[in-house]
Amino acid sequence: MSRIYIPHDTVAVALGADDVADAVSQLCPDAEVVRTGSRGLFWLEPMIEVDTADGRKAYGPVTVDDVASLVSAGFADGGDHPFGLGPTEDIPFLKNQERLTFARCGVADPLSLADYEAHGGLKGLHKALEMTAKDISEQVMASGLRGRGGAAFPAGIKWRTVLGAVADQKYIVCNADEGDSGTFADRMIMEGDPFALIEGMIIAGLGTGAAKGFVYLRSEYPVAKRVFAEALAHAYDAGLLGDNVLKSGKPFDLELFMGAGAYICGEETSLLESLEGKRGEVRAKPPLPALEGLNGKPTLVHNVISLCAVPTILAEGADYYKDFGMGRSTGTMPFQLAGNVLRGGLVEKAFGVTLRELVNEFGGGTRSGLPVKAAQVGGPLGAYLPPDLFDTPMDYESFAEIGAGVGHGGIVVFDETADMAAQAKYAFDFCAAESCGKCTPCRIGAVRGSEVMAKVMKGEDRETNIDLITDLLEVMEDGSLCAMGGMTPVPVKSVLRHFADEVMTPQAVSSGKGAAS
Repeated sequence: MSRIYIPHDTVAVALGADDVADAVSQLCPDAEVVRTGSRGLFWLEPMIEVDTADGRKAYGPVTVDDVASLVSAGFADGGDHPFGLGPTEDIPFLKNQERLTFARCGVADPLSLADYEAHGGLKGLHKALEMTAKDISEQVMASGLRGRGGAAFPAGIKWRTVLGAVADQKYIVCNADEGDSGTFADRMIMEGDPFALIEGMIIAGLGTGAAKGFVYLRSEYPVAKRVFAEALAHAYDAGLLGDNVLKSGKPFDLELFMGAGAYICGEETSLLESLEGKRGEVRAKPPLPALEGLNGKPTLVHNVISLCAVPTILAEGADYYKDFGMGRSTGTMPFQLAGNVLRGGLVEKAFGVTLRELVNEFGGGTRSGLPVKAAQVGGPLGAYLPPDLFDTPMDYESFAEIGAGVGHGGIVVFDETADMAAQAKYAFDFCAAESCGKCTPCRIGAVRGSEVMAKVMKGEDRETNIDLITDLLEVMEDGSLCAMGGMTPVPVKSVLRHFADEVMTPQAVSSGKGAAS
């Protein structure tokens, strides 16, 4: 019996994957149709794969109208067709990656625990169950893993702190409130490999002494909600979660909590406030969440990709993981290509790959065919970088030296028609719209910044107003309670630094033409 793989990933579904799956099921009644996650080759979605004697072969992008011709060509047995892409693993976009965290995504049945184990899942958890909590946390420390969010804080230090805290209850909280523009890695893995996150959170509980976990998922991800909720139920049925994890005598419970759509809840303390049923508002630090977090108890807060990296570290060892990357930026990062790019999707590479390789070689340049003007890295509060900086290695230290950050790995591409003055104003507008309002530099500074930038764009006393913006950015950077206000200066500064001529003589309309959607 043929086995046909069709993604249920949000992007594939938006492009008609459900209809394609229904048509395949009707025309191939003897075949087994498996709904997987996406491989991350979004320009080829919906992409169908089939098992053959020579391995899996891919076809795409497939619409419902193409299914009949695929069946006639014998695609279920690997037959030739104009949409044939050959062996999936030989597609250059995929072949040239180093997939550790996303190794199973698009490969295994995301709701089959047996399939998960058959592809290496639970190996890390089995090892962790034979280790002490201290040894587990020290493995994470030795791996060099850093949080795959904006701060890139060493994960092992967080684990040590929570483990050393004395309390009757500790928590693991997964920040899945993926709100940065151009990012989709969290969603992709929760839809395509949810047991990886569950395994990572159990190991985190074992390594810190926490017996309870929460996944805070953004409300805009209904497919991720459905898939992860079903995976949770399977995990409980299989004894992977509960009072006796895999009959080890050790407990760990996990709940899915849906956010309400506030960008600020991606900040860890605001997320904790929301999780407690309060308004999503930033807390002053100290105390740190690792000591006084959810309900005042020690809490380990990580994002999805940080936790999903943990099973590999425990399964293969800290040295194996540390061997990927460069310097203090160890392991791999799922870089996400979006915006005005020909081949959008997810590229998992070891740190050290350049922005030029990602945008030009993997992404194929702009979708419009016009020259690349800039790429914003790290979400809406990330820096806009011109092509002459594209050879900078993508690691935390190298990017810090040029006033940028890797962030969550989102890369939004812009062509030469982009209005960079308008992009600088957008940073202020975004902050004004999404600020929790607790601190004055963020709440008021963003509004004033937008007003002054509008004057610059109209040609009103440009030099004086740019000086005023520069002073305002310093206040926001130094005086804001959290990264919302503290990082808003990053995109503005990058525009003033790298596109100064354009700001001083902005486009006549400043409509944002060419900006990525």
